[in-house]
Amino acid sequence: MHENMKQDRLDFASDVAVSATVDLRIMETTDLHVHLHPYDYYADCPNPDVGLSRLAELIDRARQQVPNCLLFDNGDFLQGTPVGDYFAYDMGLKEGDLHPVMAAMNALRYDAITIGNHEFNYGIEFLNKALLRADCPVVSANILHEKGGNPLLDRHFARPYSLLHRTVTDRGGRAHPICIGVIGVAPPQITIWERQMLNGRIQTRDMVEAVRAFVPEMRAGGADLVVLLAHSGIGAIRHSENMENAVIPLAGIEGVDLILSGHSHQVFPSPAFADIPGVDIVRGTICGKPTVMSGFFGSHLGLIDLRLVRSGGQWEILSAEVETRALREASSRFTQPEAPQGPVVLNSPKVRKIVTRAHEAVLESIRQPIGRSAAPINSFFVYLGQSAATTLVAEAQRDFVAQGLAGTPLADLPLLSAVAPSKAGGLGGARNFTNIAAGVLTCRSLADLYVYPNRIAALRLTGADLLLWLERAASAYHQIHPGLADQPLMDPAFPGYNFEMLYGLDYEFDLAAPARFNHLGEVLNPGDSRVRNVRFQGRPLDPAQEFILCTNSFRAHGAGGFQGAGPGSVVFEDARVTREVLRAFVAAQDCLEIPARAPFRLQPVAGATAILSTGVAAHPHLEMIADHAPEVLGADARGFMRVRLTL
Repeated sequence: MHENMKQDRLDFASDVAVSATVDLRIMETTDLHVHLHPYDYYADCPNPDVGLSRLAELIDRARQQVPNCLLFDNGDFLQGTPVGDYFAYDMGLKEGDLHPVMAAMNALRYDAITIGNHEFNYGIEFLNKALLRADCPVVSANILHEKGGNPLLDRHFARPYSLLHRTVTDRGGRAHPICIGVIGVAPPQITIWERQMLNGRIQTRDMVEAVRAFVPEMRAGGADLVVLLAHSGIGAIRHSENMENAVIPLAGIEGVDLILSGHSHQVFPSPAFADIPGVDIVRGTICGKPTVMSGFFGSHLGLIDLRLVRSGGQWEILSAEVETRALREASSRFTQPEAPQGPVVLNSPKVRKIVTRAHEAVLESIRQPIGRSAAPINSFFVYLGQSAATTLVAEAQRDFVAQGLAGTPLADLPLLSAVAPSKAGGLGGARNFTNIAAGVLTCRSLADLYVYPNRIAALRLTGADLLLWLERAASAYHQIHPGLADQPLMDPAFPGYNFEMLYGLDYEFDLAAPARFNHLGEVLNPGDSRVRNVRFQGRPLDPAQEFILCTNSFRAHGAGGFQGAGPGSVVFEDARVTREVLRAFVAAQDCLEIPARAPFRLQPVAGATAILSTGVAAHPHLEMIADHAPEVLGADARGFMRVRLTL
């Protein structure tokens, strides 16, 4: 099958009887992160904009509209909310147990799924038990038990691809056989990000290399259509070995017909990807291939509608339409579903029953009290140097590592603590902020403070390394020009989990200067610097001085590309997850008194004002940033509160 739907396809279509045309709908979910119920477990309140149980209603409606449908998931479904933690840590899975994610996917009759990087957060044994009860194929072509001489000789963690034999009905009611090949890939960085959990038991291969090797085999095996489940985002145009966001090079592989993407928690087609060579946001294609990315947490359903015809023994794609349907818009757009083309079994009621049972068990667990706080703990103003949320994590980390290093030669080195906010808006949306009221702290509070199942680790680094960590973090901001009003403060492409703050140092950011790095950590200009007046214990930081930096396992092994991070610099690791360490720290104190002051400040920029986008719930806490003369300008289209700041 040819890859590009060119004009000759349309000319060909005009000669084909309409009744012989087959309408085939491909549906995608991605990055569910255990958002099964429409609920925000961190705020302990409903959130109708997320959740597989609500998305199931859109899936039912989408199936009613087209007679031939397939449903796929693109990975990162096992971890991401207290639901995932509850079934991994509290309940556990015995052999034969059915994880609620798998139960819901089975009820929705998924045709195939692939695995993402976060599937490994709870270890290989847990993942194997969860996948064992999947009723559909699990495919992954580049996650391996052992690498061979080439991709075809690898020993894979899951089958690299699956050939789905289906019967489709054309517009005239006639049945036709079709073979749909499905192949999956995920970022090879899994072995770095999850090194502590995988312990050398998993290897990876470059995604492009793996897909390129298997597509000819899939075609030879009878695949009429090749669907790529790429747990990968839309990044650089040119392929580089082991790149993380490789959708554009993957789309260039001959024999791949359409791509379902994910990992980066974005939506495609969307204006965010305008003006990229080879990317057409109107048609929803990359390198001519229909491509969809359906957000995260069950926020969207991705759809690729194909019009097919069989000619000369082969299936031809006449046209493709790509769209995403958002839960936020579902009530207005789909209140009256179209009449079904044929008998359709509704699966959403089954999913609601499955999800409700898990939801009620988790609520009981997360509401258990563990301590008290004298003041609110939030992350609304973390980019302005005010965040009790990160301060609390930093103190707990540092206390734990200090105990672990006591009595060793490393105990004599100065101890710093690196923390990035778990929740700071961004792609996660206007509700994506830590917001814990003063008073009783519960297990839910800890989940709100720290959403990832990372483990504690520590690195031995120099002052020079730390300066580059700070420069990397400083690229979170736009450049602010003197004398200009209402400039956006933050770069929306910069992920908040890379905004590393180094507790134990004092420093300033000069936002009038250009950034040294871009949001991906790539050097823009090695001569540029935004970091000013870095001091340790009141004195200028010595670039040659050595430090122990407390951090997490994800960062310590190189995630985010921070200077000096990697296995060779790791001097301390512990199997306990950071949230467990936080719980012990909180429980050991009668009442927490955590200052909101982060270790940095923004230098003034003469005559400039900037716009901070934060959560609406930040309004009662504006006194925390009184030095910036905050002025609320209202909410934007995504629900963020816009605050004008004087710098």
